[in-house]
Amino acid sequence: MRRHRRRNRPRNWGVIAVFVSLVGLSWWPSVALAAPTAASTTTLPDWPELFLTQIVDGGLANPTFVTHAGDGSDRLFITEKQGRILIVEDGQLLATPFLDISDRTADYSECGLLSVIFPADYAEQGYFLVYYNYDVGALGDLVPPERPDIPNDGCDTVVARFRVTDDPNVADPDSEERLLTQNQPYGNHDGGQMAYGPDGYVYIGLGDGGSGGDPHNLAQDPAILLGKLLRLDIGATGPYTVPADNPFVGQDEFRPEIWAVGLRNPWRFSFDRGAGDLYIADVGQSAYEEVNVQPQTSTGGENYGWNIMEGLHCYPAIVACDTEGYTLPVLEYGRTEARQSPAATSTAGPPIPAWRVSISSATTSTDASGACVVTGRTGCPSCCWRPVGRDAWLVSANEAGEIYVVDLNGALYRLGDTLQVAGPARRAFLPLMVESP
Repeated sequence: MRRHRRRNRPRNWGVIAVFVSLVGLSWWPSVALAAPTAASTTTLPDWPELFLTQIVDGGLANPTFVTHAGDGSDRLFITEKQGRILIVEDGQLLATPFLDISDRTADYSECGLLSVIFPADYAEQGYFLVYYNYDVGALGDLVPPERPDIPNDGCDTVVARFRVTDDPNVADPDSEERLLTQNQPYGNHDGGQMAYGPDGYVYIGLGDGGSGGDPHNLAQDPAILLGKLLRLDIGATGPYTVPADNPFVGQDEFRPEIWAVGLRNPWRFSFDRGAGDLYIADVGQSAYEEVNVQPQTSTGGENYGWNIMEGLHCYPAIVACDTEGYTLPVLEYGRTEARQSPAATSTAGPPIPAWRVSISSATTSTDASGACVVTGRTGCPSCCWRPVGRDAWLVSANEAGEIYVVDLNGALYRLGDTLQVAGPARRAFLPLMVESP
């Protein structure tokens, strides 16, 4: 496989201020965030005062994604890992699922219903796209591996089109049209994110197929979709087509659907609501997590380096590597700074329009004396908190640009600069990347 030319990072990212990579959900009273100490080596911007207001507590089972339909209804659509999509309308969780495909969705390991997206003309067309993992264990194999050396032990990926019924709050599970299917060698690293780009095309993130270290070198294999970012043209009817300006169209060794290569598990990504730049949160192997930024002017073809590189470093670290031709992340953080993986990237709208936010989850524990230890916290040594759930899985925005977080334990939160309901404050600690002047 040929290496791609190095692409420069967006010019406005010459200086990046990085904070701890976590979302902290806390029961502690609201206090101002601590200022940097004199020993700080990083120039830090002013912290905004941010809170997480709980919107839904209960009724959700392992939520993985939250988004909106862009149809003016201001409804929120939440995917659950086991195969349902639920609606929050006027702050209330509706009892009837919008869609229930749990009869075909795998719900083990990292498999599940992982995202849903709606086209810009959803109000007129009534179709939407779903990314889920097929339950091959119960229903049989959906698609075989591409090579004989690749295992066949995963939950195959499906990108499907569904349609809403005459009831705007209920979709038809029998309307499924499978547009893309992909064998998964193992049960982890399934990717799962889809998004409409500013160009109207559908971008889809696929992990490297799982296990650890990409043992079959799939992320760098140009003939396989795993470990890649795809770019497809999907309309209201018919199969998907490949945009003529995809970077590898006409190159026989490449699948033409590929937009970028060399990703380990692009679990979540999003487009800047203003500039159109693409932010990709890629989960690291054992030492470094990373966030990549693809400028709006990109024509695709980036190689983000996995499994030759992990973050800014050679992988494995004991092996020297040539970094020429790889697009390096704009942000990395080590597992000594935060033990969890980047769960989302998002460009914030109101009430925090000036910030670009990269978010993952955090780990807390106690030392031998019983004192609380917050892995990855800096600048707030007295802040010890208990997570509401195991993970903050996704950050997404509604039509107005407000940011929401779903918690795997079953809650939905709104992120803002004020606590919007009475009760104990839940603080949000975020890593923030700030544009240079």
